[in-house]
Amino acid sequence: MTEPRIDDLAQALADRARPAVGVWNRLEGRPRTTDFTRALRAEVRDALWMVTRQWQLGEFRGSDAGSPVTATYSVAACPPDRFRPHGAAAGPLPRDRPLETVAERRPLPFAFGTDPIGFDLRLAIGRRWMKLLGGSAVLGNLVFDFRGQYVKRYPIAPPDPAKDADAPRVAHPEVWATLQAVAGRRMDGYLLYRHIKDGGRASDGINDLLHLHYPALDALGEDLVAWFDGLIDQPAGDTTWDPRRLEHRFSVAAAAPDGGEKVLTAQEYPGGELDWHAFSVDPGTPVGGTAPPPPPLNRTVFPAPVRYQGMPLPRWWALEDGGTNFAAVAPDSTDLARLIFLEFALVYSNDWYQLPCDLPAGTVARVQGLAVTDVFGQRLWITPAGTGSDEDWQRWSMFTLDTIGTEDVPADTGLFLPPGVPKVADGPPLEEVSLVRDENANLVWGLERTVRLATGEGHRGSELAAAIQAHHLRLHPPAPPDDPLAPVAYQAMNSVPQNWIPFIPVHVPGDNRSIQLQRAAMPHVVGSLPPVQPRTALLREGLDLPQPRGYFVNEEEVPQSGTRITVAYNRARWRDGRVSVWLAAHRGTGRGEGSSGLAFDLLIDTPGPER
Repeated sequence: MTEPRIDDLAQALADRARPAVGVWNRLEGRPRTTDFTRALRAEVRDALWMVTRQWQLGEFRGSDAGSPVTATYSVAACPPDRFRPHGAAAGPLPRDRPLETVAERRPLPFAFGTDPIGFDLRLAIGRRWMKLLGGSAVLGNLVFDFRGQYVKRYPIAPPDPAKDADAPRVAHPEVWATLQAVAGRRMDGYLLYRHIKDGGRASDGINDLLHLHYPALDALGEDLVAWFDGLIDQPAGDTTWDPRRLEHRFSVAAAAPDGGEKVLTAQEYPGGELDWHAFSVDPGTPVGGTAPPPPPLNRTVFPAPVRYQGMPLPRWWALEDGGTNFAAVAPDSTDLARLIFLEFALVYSNDWYQLPCDLPAGTVARVQGLAVTDVFGQRLWITPAGTGSDEDWQRWSMFTLDTIGTEDVPADTGLFLPPGVPKVADGPPLEEVSLVRDENANLVWGLERTVRLATGEGHRGSELAAAIQAHHLRLHPPAPPDDPLAPVAYQAMNSVPQNWIPFIPVHVPGDNRSIQLQRAAMPHVVGSLPPVQPRTALLREGLDLPQPRGYFVNEEEVPQSGTRITVAYNRARWRDGRVSVWLAAHRGTGRGEGSSGLAFDLLIDTPGPER
């Protein structure tokens, strides 16, 4: 088909009588000789064609402003100096250690009820005390006499295999061998440490004829306490761990630029990585005691375009870095985050600028003002993109904190840089507890997968439970059965391993619908012994108090997949080189449901000759 001839081309273009869509896929040189030099120049002799290409790509469209020349900003930055565990009194926030240490540290357990544990630390404190005695020039030739007296005054008692209470220290062969080796030969350093911490003196009970060495012993006792307190961080008061919710809860506070205070609360911190997203602005619970804020930081800087690997280059005939292949990104229609990222990378990447602003770690900062001067000499006042109501679902911001509550309050546009560390080294788990749901028994079980031995290291909970149960059965062998009258017998309930701690559903006081989980106890296989108690500090909550109390867990904290909690030593190095070591609990995701095998109303075979 032949196209009709256009006599008046200008009029046809004005009337758009023959609309057409032009598509250019590639423009490349076409060499006609063996020399590629001229072809690679991509020469264009038609200036009108270049102008048309600029119009086609929208380069003649008006923009909001010219490129920025300078930018002046004012930033109010204040370090947080107050710390408050949930439901406890506030105190100063230490600045000589990471915030992870202050938030996660928990006291070291040295006894489960009347059963002493932690003999690794007990012996370490005792060895340190002996070194202090040996290194003292004041004590003279009485060092060996003093050492013997301290071993007798603070002894390590050997466990008795004939006592049921000593079964955890006798049933395991390694624990039994270790305690047999050190009993009567080494001192229990923790007893001395505890005596000094409770107001006693290191010289109490030590025989010194002339009483000349008591001041030296007391001074060494203070050195011993300072050494152990600096070795492992422990909380001086309440901890941040909420046993009912199985997570850490605490608040930090800093002075606000307006003279008040800004409280940031971590409501659901599971442990591990502590960053800004773990905090929320808490306007309803003031902490008090914050120091006055420092003066704001005012600075004029030169903005620089945002650059990243693989971004489109601003010049023609420039090839982008092939290390980033945006064409390989295949987002779904609902993957909004990836779509926004692609739009930024491919469309608006040359519209973003960055301003240098160095802030020290451990500050709560807010940009009070930002003025930009463009190439036309105009000054523009820039407001934060995340301003507006905090409850506005269409508000968009990055790296900002939400506000606790549902009140219609202005959104917080501040930035929090926690005084933390980029990496924390985790030790082997000393305790591991899995809270699993057992739909067959209609219970939640606290499965102690890893328990702490008396010597300090973690061990498989099922093996230790089986060893303790076997030791109890050796001490209390079951009576031989009489001649049964029937080949089967009725059993009301079978038993489960001792490392399975039951949690039964009960009503919340004053509420007939809400359910909480209460720690219970299984009867011992030896009927004369008390019920089975947990062997982990996580599940012994409330048992070791002077007045033992029950332990409750919110039902929603144990989902269908369960939850997993571990206790281990953590280690990190602070910015001044100081090493911090603390004992912490971390919460993670469980592995699904479980079955304990608990059953009721059973018929079991009775021993005896076949009938």
